Amino acid sequence: MAPTLKKNLKLLLPLLILIIVLANCSSHNDWHNASRASAGLAPDPATTTEAVLQVYAAPAWSWRGWFAIHTWLAAKPSGADHYRVYEVIGWRLRRTGSALRIAQDLPDRYWYGKKPRLLKEHHGAGVDQLIAAVDRAARDYPWAQEYAAFPGPNSNTFTAWIGRQVPELQLELPFSAIGSGYAERAE
Repeated sequence: MAPTLKKNLKLLLPLLILIIVLANCSSHNDWHNASRASAGLAPDPATTTEAVLQVYAAPAWSWRGWFAIHTWLAAKPSGADHYRVYEVIGWRLRRTGSALRIAQDLPDRYWYGKKPRLLKEHHGAGVDQLIAAVDRAARDYPWAQEYAAFPGPNSNTFTAWIGRQVPELQLELPFSAIGSGYAERAE
């Protein structure tokens, strides 16, 4: 074997092994069976009459969760008996033509086996107006027919977009919200 080839193999072999390990390692081995149950973080809409607006984050699916999070918003207007969830999910783009999902759902679902954490919460007086502003901004999201895990647009781009359109949310996403700066660069 030529010395140059041998040297290159010595350098590439550890990198190749690392890539294989990262691609196959996951704390959630089967997304079909991963929990999507409520984490119990949101007020029960059956007993909470006031308006509630929350922003959640959970580790991204598979090995990506070591570095990045998935973010979404959940809203319950005053007197409503359910939450509406606003999020962007990449696989939906292929299936429906839009990555944007606005639907009645559990607000605080485990994200494919990973417990979410609450990033921001507003409740009570004035929150119905925030919810209306979030709904308008979500429906005006300019990248609903696009998705890229990196650099975006992705779920974090969407949540950051909402935060910029509705500054009253006072939303600051963590560094692990990869893609949250996409909109700033694209505008």
